[in-house]
Amino acid sequence: MDAEAPDPRDAPSTPRPPDPPAADRTDAELLAAHVAGEADAFGVLFARHRDRLWAVALRTTGDPETAADGLQDGLVAAYRRAGTFRGDAAVTTWLHRVVVNACLDRLRAARVRRTEPLPEGLAEYGDRARVGSTPDPGEADPADQAVDDERRREVLRALRELPAEQRAALVLVDMEGYAVAEAAVVLDCAAGTVKSRCSRGRRRLAARLAPLLERSGNSDAAPDVLPPTRPERPR
Repeated sequence: MDAEAPDPRDAPSTPRPPDPPAADRTDAELLAAHVAGEADAFGVLFARHRDRLWAVALRTTGDPETAADGLQDGLVAAYRRAGTFRGDAAVTTWLHRVVVNACLDRLRAARVRRTEPLPEGLAEYGDRARVGSTPDPGEADPADQAVDDERRREVLRALRELPAEQRAALVLVDMEGYAVAEAAVVLDCAAGTVKSRCSRGRRRLAARLAPLLERSGNSDAAPDVLPPTRPERPR
């Protein structure tokens, strides 16, 4: 009598390889893990982009309290709506869109038009966090650093005086380095609208900052007065 063939179901199963550590996963993998129910995945994703999202929220609103509320609103929305992410843009672009729109909603609802200076240090927080460390004081002349800091504060004060939509477009294009087409995705509008908002905003900034540019001997550079917060994104 022939021996009975072994049942394939009795063969030992191959163990499933463990998931890579959260820190080694891409943004898209972390978002997918969050949708699948992994408890810590969204927290890791947020921690990875927290500094940049905070800097954008702060510059979009011009007010730390409103920025904190807008950032929180945006992250709650992203947490709840993660399943709607279609993957037709980078996860960071999607996060920016949710957070910027939440900040703009806060501004529209409250009609916020603040003019008081930001608390010391907040204006530069995103810049220093972006590169991962605080500049070594010994590497820059203190007098030059003081001039640069004052110039940055004056630019940011002028930026806060712009209408919210113009400010958001300039923050994304001139400070965050987004291409116009990418900024249009974030702001959910046409690329031509982003160009128009940037153009109008730059003209208003040029007029507002003319004395600053004259003092620095750079009066011909009015359209480029915004300090970038990170290296320009590839276009």
